[in-house]
Amino acid sequence: MAKSPKVSAKDMALFREAIGAITPIKKQSLIHKKKKPAAKPLQKEADEHSVLQALQNSDFDSTELEMGDELLYVRPGIQKQTLRKLRRGYYPIESELDLHGMTVAMAKVALTDFLKKCHQTSRRCVRIIHGKGLGSKDKKPVIKNKLNYWLQHRDDVLAYCSARQIDGGTGAIYLILKKQ
Repeated sequence: MAKSPKVSAKDMALFREAIGAITPIKKQSLIHKKKKPAAKPLQKEADEHSVLQALQNSDFDSTELEMGDELLYVRPGIQKQTLRKLRRGYYPIESELDLHGMTVAMAKVALTDFLKKCHQTSRRCVRIIHGKGLGSKDKKPVIKNKLNYWLQHRDDVLAYCSARQIDGGTGAIYLILKKQ
């Protein structure tokens, strides 16, 4: 440890004259620091926003699904038993999102917000109702096709499949998300 330099008596007197009279702080008057706000993952939010913009503005090459076609996707490495249970409705639905009547842009934002909330609340199995396309132009399932594309390009999606008839059939999906 380095020793502090010695201060001359003249310098000490000059210092005391400059600061004037002092009053020691009492120990009872502690200053409490404010709690720092929770950290916000700004970079992650910026990345999600840029991906959202890119996906909304891009055309995609995908086989267009028809009204009654089933959706099915499994990320490599997921067990067949997991998919079998998902298709049979064995997993409890922990949350639900209904995209009926939304535009593609509105549906994309709603999906992104919904999946973000699912991760924050540790929801793993959810149902997304996309509809069958009966109300869209040319009676084509626009949201269903977009949803199929969007979900396959998300790292947090493990698997999804069309729901059982009682839960919406080919107008809805069951979705399993990664643990966070």
